[in-house]
Amino acid sequence: MAGKPVLYYFNGRGRMEAIRWLLAVAEVEFDEVLLTTREQYDKLLSDGALMFQQVPMVEIDGMQLIQTKAILHYIAQKYNLHGKDPKERVMINMYAEGAMDVMEMIMVLPFITDVKAKLDNIQTKAKERYLPVYEKALSGHIYLVGGELSLADVQLFECTLMLEEKFTGILAEFPNVKLCEKVFPGQDDADSRRQQVSAARQ
Repeated sequence: MAGKPVLYYFNGRGRMEAIRWLLAVAEVEFDEVLLTTREQYDKLLSDGALMFQQVPMVEIDGMQLIQTKAILHYIAQKYNLHGKDPKERVMINMYAEGAMDVMEMIMVLPFITDVKAKLDNIQTKAKERYLPVYEKALSGHIYLVGGELSLADVQLFECTLMLEEKFTGILAEFPNVKLCEKVFPGQDDADSRRQQVSAARQ
């Protein structure tokens, strides 16, 4: 029997967080190695574990996977969260990439000088460009694509949590999007899923 996936990343959310959420939603237990010293990172390099000398890296099924999108797609396909055919998969990928666009804008905030201006820009883009698309797609539907939970829903879920952390009440005008926080198996609300992921990281 294969062991649990092992996640290698720095001690923070960053690009690994989407992978943590996807595994949690798939109800897959995982271990983490938090890189807190240069020596740990150099050891991975010397062992040839990092194809492009960067993390996140996930050990799963005898492989050492890098590149966030590649990892997400592998996990999504492995656990039936990536659609039933190519048309569903491309729609899932488009919705997932849109959510990632928003999350990446938030991820760079620690490196921005004029944070307020950047926050205003993120809020405007989220409310005018991205959230309306998801609100329309979820009208009369629980999930974004194919009537089933997918990578797209997980990415949107993480995106909404990040947005609400920065902009209280931002989802008030998007009730269908707000409901996405309630559709994940084994949870009553977003807080319980956060606790699950946090516990896995300890």
